[in-house]
Amino acid sequence: MDRIEDVLEKALEKVDNDRYKLSCFVFSRVKELGNGATPLVNMDVTRYKLTDIALKEIAEGKIFLDRIDSIE
Repeated sequence: MDRIEDVLEKALEKVDNDRYKLSCFVFSRVKELGNGATPLVNMDVTRYKLTDIALKEIAEGKIFLDRIDSIE
């Protein structure tokens, strides 16, 4: 896995360097992964934290932020 600082920097670029948007986006994706969604990157959910997987997916452009309506 890449250094988390590099992954975070790439992920921030995907959301126009808006840390609030990124945190909401990561939270939403972690919730999906926690409910059994398959990771879109080659990372084992038993070995890596869900937040790291979500950040990597965002950084690699595997998922996109269209909009955040609500977070339950």
